Amino acid sequence: MKCLDRYIAYQVLGAVFVILLVVVGLDLVFEFVEQTGEINDRYRFVDVLSYLMLRIPSRLYEFLPLASLVGCLVGLGMLASNSELTVMRAAGISIQRIVLAVMKPAMLLAVCALILGEYVVPVTEQKAQSSRALAQSAGQALRSKHGVWHRENNQFIHINAVEPGGKIHGVTRYSFNDQRQMVASSFAKSGVYSTDGWLLEDVVSTLFLGDRTQTEQADQESWKSGLTPTLLSVIVVDPMDLSISGLWSYSSYLGEQGLDSNQYLLAFWSKVLQPAGIFALVLVAISFIFGPLRSVTVGQRIIAGVIVGLVFKFSQDLLGPASTVIGFTPLLATAIPIVICLIAGLFLLRKAA
Repeated sequence: MKCLDRYIAYQVLGAVFVILLVVVGLDLVFEFVEQTGEINDRYRFVDVLSYLMLRIPSRLYEFLPLASLVGCLVGLGMLASNSELTVMRAAGISIQRIVLAVMKPAMLLAVCALILGEYVVPVTEQKAQSSRALAQSAGQALRSKHGVWHRENNQFIHINAVEPGGKIHGVTRYSFNDQRQMVASSFAKSGVYSTDGWLLEDVVSTLFLGDRTQTEQADQESWKSGLTPTLLSVIVVDPMDLSISGLWSYSSYLGEQGLDSNQYLLAFWSKVLQPAGIFALVLVAISFIFGPLRSVTVGQRIIAGVIVGLVFKFSQDLLGPASTVIGFTPLLATAIPIVICLIAGLFLLRKAA
């Protein structure tokens, strides 16, 4: 039985790898075309290539569930086309035993997804976004469209780029009073974090004093803020590119500031439940092979897998905003498509048995 498990795992993992290579490769080509339109004297061709290379882990993580579904359909489909599954059944191997053999490589894929999402993607994505923002901003206030905005009490903050290790570039701050009138604005070229807070450098401040303004300059200025390098590394990238621990800590921080944290909670539960989503999609793929897609061509299986995978992803993407509007929890929005896939897979397998 160990030889059979290894053979099935080899077929499934090989197909998943090929599908993942094709999908990620196409996605990088499309993003390369998009990024070349932003090339200028600061953001050069080599910067584009560096940015794309750093984004590979996040693309692998995003497309792993779809690749698991389509790869399982292709791998098991090849076994079915060569009558190898028929031989296994004739030898007395049950469908449940074959399902167990396929779930072992699926478990490996789920573990790889967790490692990528927790330890690799947050680091590489922050480096990618920071390097691009630094190249495009050239140290000027609000120059980079890829910087981040944040609100803290009555202060609105824009940061052009955040480097790993606690260094920030292009810090613009707007301060308002309780009547929502701007009382001050400032721009700092850079800043470093210490135990006492942020130490900003090359600061230019403007005070709004009724009918006149006053400009001040300082080589250094201390800035007390609840934003730490850890929290900044969270807000500089998209929620789905953050670690599970980072999402939870930043959601708690937003709650303390009285801000909406549903977007980050949705990403948190999506990442926590992604292994379950991979298992559910693989189960659907297995049920298709023993059911409606048993005798169709490889191309038809790929099309069916892509359709199911896209429906799964779109349903999660639609239920996320709907959870905010209707009022149910992000956990439920993430879990509903997974539960539906599990029920559908078990139902089809039961019919095929």
